[in-house]
Amino acid sequence: MIFIKVRINVKWEQRKLKDISIIIAGGDKNKDKLKKIGNYPVIANAVNSDGVVGYYDDSYRIEAPAITVTGRGDIGHATPRYLNFTPVVRLLALKTKHNVLFLANAINKITIFNESTGVPQLTKPQLSKYSVKVTKLNEEKKISKIINTLNKLVTLQQRKLEQFKQLKKVMLQYLLTTEKKSAPLIRNKNYNNKWDTTTFSKLLNYERPENYIVTNTNYRKNGIPVLTANKSFILGYTNESNVYNKGEAIIFDDFTLENKFVNFPFMIKSSAIKILTSKVNYSLYFIFQLLQHTKFIKEGHARHYISVVQKQIVKIPPSYEEQESISDTFSRIQSLIKLQQNKIDQHTTLKKYLLQKMFI
Repeated sequence: MIFIKVRINVKWEQRKLKDISIIIAGGDKNKDKLKKIGNYPVIANAVNSDGVVGYYDDSYRIEAPAITVTGRGDIGHATPRYLNFTPVVRLLALKTKHNVLFLANAINKITIFNESTGVPQLTKPQLSKYSVKVTKLNEEKKISKIINTLNKLVTLQQRKLEQFKQLKKVMLQYLLTTEKKSAPLIRNKNYNNKWDTTTFSKLLNYERPENYIVTNTNYRKNGIPVLTANKSFILGYTNESNVYNKGEAIIFDDFTLENKFVNFPFMIKSSAIKILTSKVNYSLYFIFQLLQHTKFIKEGHARHYISVVQKQIVKIPPSYEEQESISDTFSRIQSLIKLQQNKIDQHTTLKKYLLQKMFI
């Protein structure tokens, strides 16, 4: 006997998708009818932008509620649909008497095997053979209500995160200035001197990374963090001893121009990283914001720091205190962004945990 782990009083049944749904394969989109704005979405296999590639004004193929399952590329990704729509480019659509949010989550728990030797694809006959575990409709609705609440919570937190990120972008525009202006649009009333014109070469020292490159890339779960300048930032941890421990630094990828501010001991993996520190009477965190704000022209797959970044002309307050005052504003905003990201991570973890408990 099979029972739900959260609500143990309801039995679950394993059923093939072909027995509990009607599966329809998407066809070609009608380019003559396709519009950017309309009544009924036209949906393809992309996961981004909810898969919507346009709209039809007066027609649709699938009546909601229904489910779509990606059949090309990132195959097997199920999404509940609550608006009438038309599936295209081999997107699979399912009509069912079961709750669509419940069934979509059940499908997403399936390990889909790619049977194609070329571009990954999932066909109607292949999908129909997969099985999921379902329960009574009223129980599915209760579980879906929990999932929907969690989805709304995560979406709300993500919106707040985007608002904080947008706030940072706006403040970068208002608190920093360009080569053509003598001062920023917003400024502390205690400071009125013109900003100095300089270059990054006069603001920063740089150090080559060879002394701090990790030798063993079989990383540990704790120890000294091994860093990269891209989005992943922390690759893992090591117990090696040749640690960079000289205080605050900026790690800068010479090829991609990505950079991170670091205020803890670390090691690095790549020889493409340059370690940047501030010269006397300059705030490193302020310079980090300048790096974030400045648009550099890339020269293909080449090293950029010496040839491009060091020569870049920038404006900076002559007063160290003003630099620190501006840095403090950005630090506060960044703390809000980090706090908000932590909330999203916690809610996402909670959602995964509950889904594991609610589905077998």
